[in-house]
Amino acid sequence: MSRITHRFAQRRAEGRRALVTYVTGGDPYPGATVPIMHELVRSGADVIEVGMPFSDPMADGPVIQDACDRALAGGTGLVGVLEMVREFRRQDQDTPVVLMGYLNPIEQIGYRRFARDAAAAGVDGVLTVDLPPEESHELVPAIAEHDLDPIWLVAPTTRPERIRAICDQARGFVYYVSLKGVTGAATLDVDDVAAHVEAIREATQLPVGVGFGVRNGEDAARLGQVADAVVVGSAIVSRIAEHPDADESQLSREVGAVVRDLRAGLDQPLPEVAP
Repeated sequence: MSRITHRFAQRRAEGRRALVTYVTGGDPYPGATVPIMHELVRSGADVIEVGMPFSDPMADGPVIQDACDRALAGGTGLVGVLEMVREFRRQDQDTPVVLMGYLNPIEQIGYRRFARDAAAAGVDGVLTVDLPPEESHELVPAIAEHDLDPIWLVAPTTRPERIRAICDQARGFVYYVSLKGVTGAATLDVDDVAAHVEAIREATQLPVGVGFGVRNGEDAARLGQVADAVVVGSAIVSRIAEHPDADESQLSREVGAVVRDLRAGLDQPLPEVAP
């Protein structure tokens, strides 16, 4: 059982929803990432997504784009991100870590080397934003050889037959993108999200995480009513961007405040369903 599967099973047994948090590796500078990752865990994160900095993050809004720019300017690339995960694992052997980003950095070092090095560093899953499952015939076998979970996105516009095809290839959890557009976009429609999550659940028994547009504990509480996990990135990265020159301790405190609010919202009791 992978760390991701185990963590979701733990939360399900507890009657709680999982909190999946995202940070861009190397943002705002390389030395900040590992302390921030540990603070995410202390503050209530169940899974950590670490962004692989890329110069053209087309699916992301300005918040994540700027984070990638800061990380690249500080010299962080994919190899550096793997070293950050390796350092994180020296103290934390339990928290699942997913690498999230774009295919180009992976292609640059090669699929087989990437999968080998990611597994050796302590990575548990891989989410490639710009690689559809239908074109993953090189990446998926490489990561499967090292027991890494492929995490796939489902969009509001994904047709039922394609949802089934995506879920057939997924492991760990399925990531539902709750809004059309780029990361950091605005308004949530929980009823609409609920309908799409239900459609995904008809195609898989994997947990369904919902992301995009989650800004605070109130948003997390609302989405936690319909999803197995809430995925939050821009709200955390925005707080980091407000303090680009802060030391590691201050950055950790700022990030921790955001995550504790999200955790508190997510842990609110679910409303009782009338018989």
